[in-house]
Amino acid sequence: MKLHFLYICWVLCYASAQLVFQPDLSAHSTTETKLKYTTPDVKPKVGLNTPTLCDPSVKQHSGYLKVGWEKEYFFWLHESRSKPATDPLVLWLTGGPGCSSQLALLAENGPCNMGKDGNVTRNPFSWTTRANVMWVDQPAGTGFSTGLLNLDHDEKGVAQDMYKFLQAFYKALPQYKTNPFYIFGESYAGHYVPAVGHRVWYGNKIREGFPIPLKGIGVGNGLTDPEEQYKWYPDMAKDGGKSEGGTLQHGVITSAVEIAAMKAASYPCVAAIKACNMGYSLKGTNATAACRAAYVMCNYAEVVPYEMTGMNPYDMRIKCENGRLCYDFSNVERYLNRPDVQQQLGVSKQWQSCNMIVNALFQGDWMHNYQTSLPDLLASDIKVLIYAGDVDYICNWLGNKKWTLGMAWPHQKEYNAAPDKPFMMGSKEVGRLRTANGFSFLQVYQAGHMVPMDQPEVALYMLDSFIEGKI
Repeated sequence: MKLHFLYICWVLCYASAQLVFQPDLSAHSTTETKLKYTTPDVKPKVGLNTPTLCDPSVKQHSGYLKVGWEKEYFFWLHESRSKPATDPLVLWLTGGPGCSSQLALLAENGPCNMGKDGNVTRNPFSWTTRANVMWVDQPAGTGFSTGLLNLDHDEKGVAQDMYKFLQAFYKALPQYKTNPFYIFGESYAGHYVPAVGHRVWYGNKIREGFPIPLKGIGVGNGLTDPEEQYKWYPDMAKDGGKSEGGTLQHGVITSAVEIAAMKAASYPCVAAIKACNMGYSLKGTNATAACRAAYVMCNYAEVVPYEMTGMNPYDMRIKCENGRLCYDFSNVERYLNRPDVQQQLGVSKQWQSCNMIVNALFQGDWMHNYQTSLPDLLASDIKVLIYAGDVDYICNWLGNKKWTLGMAWPHQKEYNAAPDKPFMMGSKEVGRLRTANGFSFLQVYQAGHMVPMDQPEVALYMLDSFIEGKI
């Protein structure tokens, strides 16, 4: 999450979080070899490059690091514009699942913005203003990354591979070993970020590999606790969250009958999600089937009615135009597939924003709850920030805020009793913040699914405030 609808081919419905169209797997060979690979004809060269693209004023690293048998993850790092030797290192993970983080680099929080003419311009609100930032394509098959697809289809595999990637990264670039480390992401990274953060925490706990100096994690408009998230679609569709304090002054679905139907359908939807997570926790043989059933049922009931209005599910203020993505990022695709750009990055693979097969393979993971990974982090003084633009429907702020209130942890009472205070950027109120004992929720005013794209200055201020301990 992130810009991309997931088409459920057998029920013709849209899914939630950061979505992409699901592929029609019948169009692909079902043989083991053809389904599990999305590697280029020439294997990627594992190693580092020093491109001068995007922001030539800072030092950059890009390339492939091996994370396992037949898996190579691609990353592109830009050093901080301020103090690269001491500024934090931020890992950014885009959601999907299966969507490339390079899209965020060029359209959200990276050092350059992609113009309609295909040229890049300096982004004054890049997160590299405050930190060294690397954008990683994962899991295997996503963006420029390559490898076997059918080995990873849940967050256990994702977390393990990202832990291997980080160990390889610090070995290849040891100069970043002492920089404070943060993990951020959005949309389906509401699964990724807690899982990877917990894997890093656990690796440090058992003294496995190099100790990674993890200081905090952040999730923007994420799908983290689907059971709670799906309850709030009817309310968001009805009045845009206005009754709960949102800045959107209207809903999208005006029919009382439709809203009533969505609310009625939310009860069996939540029951199906519960069954999914119960089976998963018990490692039941039907857990994946139950989770896929919940995925279909809930999205058909709670997302399709919104999609039928023609409005953008990532920004309820505007219509969904430019095809299935609702946004036109064809200029990003053209740029990343230019031979001169690929030569500097050290890649030779056709880039696409999202890999449809990767997305389909994660359907059984969709409804799993990952807020359960957070209490261990908080108990170890690793800060957690959940933020959400308040005009997003697909991973709306209502559901995200509600699950933070329902999360069981030692300081739940203090967090729930904390006030929602104005989040001020200078003299301007740009959101509302609730925080206690290292756990924070930030409602970002007038931002959609991609806060750094819609409110870039606010997003940078948020990052700086989090790093500085003001959040």
